[in-house]
Amino acid sequence: MPSLTDVARNHTTLDQADLDRLQLLISDWQMLADLSFADLVLWLPDTEGLGFWAGAQMRPTTGPTAYLDDIVGSFIPRGRRHLLDQAYDGGRICREGDPEWRDDVPVRVETIPVRRGTRVIAVIARNTNLLGVRTPSRLEIAYLQSATDLARMITDGIFPYGGERLLSTTPRVGDGCIRVDRHGMVTFASPNALSAYRRMGLVTDLVGSRLKDVTAELLHSGHKVDDVLASVVTGRAAKEIEIENSDATLFLRAIPLRADGAHVGALILLRDVTELRSRERELVTKEATIREIHHRVKNNLQTVAALLRMQARRIAVPEGQAALSEAVRRVGSIAIVHETLSESFDEHVDFDDVADRVAAMVADVSTVSTAVETRRSGTFGVLDSEVATPLAMVLTELMQNSVEHAFGARDGGEAHGTIELTAERSVGRLHIDVIDDGKGLPTNFDSELSGNLGLSIVRTLVIGELDGTLEFGNRHDGKPGTQVTLDIPVKD
Repeated sequence: MPSLTDVARNHTTLDQADLDRLQLLISDWQMLADLSFADLVLWLPDTEGLGFWAGAQMRPTTGPTAYLDDIVGSFIPRGRRHLLDQAYDGGRICREGDPEWRDDVPVRVETIPVRRGTRVIAVIARNTNLLGVRTPSRLEIAYLQSATDLARMITDGIFPYGGERLLSTTPRVGDGCIRVDRHGMVTFASPNALSAYRRMGLVTDLVGSRLKDVTAELLHSGHKVDDVLASVVTGRAAKEIEIENSDATLFLRAIPLRADGAHVGALILLRDVTELRSRERELVTKEATIREIHHRVKNNLQTVAALLRMQARRIAVPEGQAALSEAVRRVGSIAIVHETLSESFDEHVDFDDVADRVAAMVADVSTVSTAVETRRSGTFGVLDSEVATPLAMVLTELMQNSVEHAFGARDGGEAHGTIELTAERSVGRLHIDVIDDGKGLPTNFDSELSGNLGLSIVRTLVIGELDGTLEFGNRHDGKPGTQVTLDIPVKD
């Protein structure tokens, strides 16, 4: 089905400003459809003046539809629907006395010109399925009167108001509707609106009361309210606001109503968002708790690392010092992941930052005996925490293994070398290479038979925990050095 923009650009001479006005209208015309109990169709004038193109369509949620099929993109020539012609040419609302019959359904049609400035740029056809019409109740009368007021404002070029930013919590007509007069007195309140105010603690009726005063009392602020709240509950400004007390939270939207240039009242749409805000607060509390847990785990791991360093300094046996230093690095790699998680709002990690910090840690430790430069190319992307933690340990072990075994003194100077970390993310997989420019693997090297503790940890984590594959070999480009290749499954 074509969009409004598609229809307008292909079949009309409407400019961008006209389109912006129409887009603003259809973003908010669900309210008009619900108040009218009618289908709305936006008809755009043809470039050659031969008729009208259907640019948008809206069905009501408060009554039966008059159109079972989508008609956007269809064309009606001039003369077939004289109400469209009259509304567009005369710039006034037109209504047929007798209903049209469509598929054995009587439909009352009314056409509303859409004005921008001094020009009529489109026509709204309001189509009411009369099979759903019954003796009007007070609610239906209030809805229809409000719809009539909005239709006149569209014809006058007043509605919709510019500058409003409709949110996902913006209330609809069925959520709750209050009508106030030009003095801010409530003349109508729908059952849902009354229930929402009852939840806030109202014990009297809304009709006949001043909404500003009632709202102020429920907020325990006496008769003084701030300017924004006052402008909403009196209906003087087209704004949205959220109010709450200890019992409930309501989201209010005011639509000022004007006639002949004067303020005649307003529609106040409201929605009870108490449960929604309660769930949001629970999520925020949960997220804060999880972040605090990661922060404390990180602190505890750093404490353990500090204790191991102290113990290493007290041991005179070089093998013992080396073993404790390796333990410090392993604990440090886990602490980096938890520190990253403590800074995020969920259990996912941007692993590029973790990999860079792990590489920096390995390079810093290596400066005692070997000068090592680390590089990263490609991106790891975002990983789940259950993947990030073991992968950080794997990279630590592999790079540290290169530092200890791959490099030797060159040209009579100190030992030095380069470790390159590459990552390639594809659908459902993560491919990683750890490449050094050292002396390469020993002849007949077998990682599974090696007694190196670090390599045993790597095999266990990659194959057992990450369900990936691990391959050791010389560099694929033929240069001296070692290349370790990892391939692990990841969630996209």
